[in-house]
Amino acid sequence: MIPTEIIEKIRRIEIRTKGLVDSIFGGEYTSAFRGQGVEFAEVRPYMMGDDVRSIDWNVSARMGETYVKLFDEEREQHMMVAVDVSGSGDFGSRRQFKRELAAELCALIGFIAIRNNDKVGLLLFSDHVERYVAPRKGRRHVLRLVRDLFAHEPDGRKTDISHAADHLGRVLKRRAIVLFLSDFFDEGYEQSLKVLSRRHDTVALQLVDPRDLELPPVGLVELTDAETGETRVVDTQTAAFRTHFRSRALERQEAIVQALQRARVDHVRIQTNEDYVKPLIRFFRVRNRRA
Repeated sequence: MIPTEIIEKIRRIEIRTKGLVDSIFGGEYTSAFRGQGVEFAEVRPYMMGDDVRSIDWNVSARMGETYVKLFDEEREQHMMVAVDVSGSGDFGSRRQFKRELAAELCALIGFIAIRNNDKVGLLLFSDHVERYVAPRKGRRHVLRLVRDLFAHEPDGRKTDISHAADHLGRVLKRRAIVLFLSDFFDEGYEQSLKVLSRRHDTVALQLVDPRDLELPPVGLVELTDAETGETRVVDTQTAAFRTHFRSRALERQEAIVQALQRARVDHVRIQTNEDYVKPLIRFFRVRNRRA
């Protein structure tokens, strides 16, 4: 039985996100991901004027002449939302926890997808894959995904993005749009994301809380690592400690940015204390210009 408070949260999220889809995001999504829904049809000999990027080098080598790949536009696309449900998701110092933000973004993405007649699926992961829901269409399906996110009790507390990316690489049989919702408090995932992005249009939505980056001067504070359980008492009144904390946080953030760039994955940073509309609109429009 789903608690009444969760049902009410889902209703509020549906009202807000469907309004945003109808008023803002519908057209932006279509433009940002246009041309992505294509699948291989056949090869034919190269003709003058063909795009050299469409050359199939393997077939050309076997046949002794140049061949190009032909693609058919697909009637629908598959959207897969991979959500990090590790311990750090149960943290938020302002408007909402990261996990609540992830649920709202999942709903938004889902309603955008079904408005465009696309299918949407869900992967929940920690240090292992906790739940996989295959892409489907329909409002009830999207609401089920959001419900699963709120109701799920994770088995693992740590994060393994590589394992989630490798799993998606195995189960997704056709090209998809894959969105990772995580704070990316992990290491060593660059190669797995790079392999996934070669086949699928992969986007990283990084969820950030202000306290991930900076601590206020409030005296002695007991800090607990949500993923390891390690606890430490620190003196936030000390300027030297706050400077060190911020410096380490900025180094970690830069490492995340660099890893995603090397993996050829688009990156959007979304903060728990700010409205996500502006960064998402900015991302869609950057993609449009690039396309």
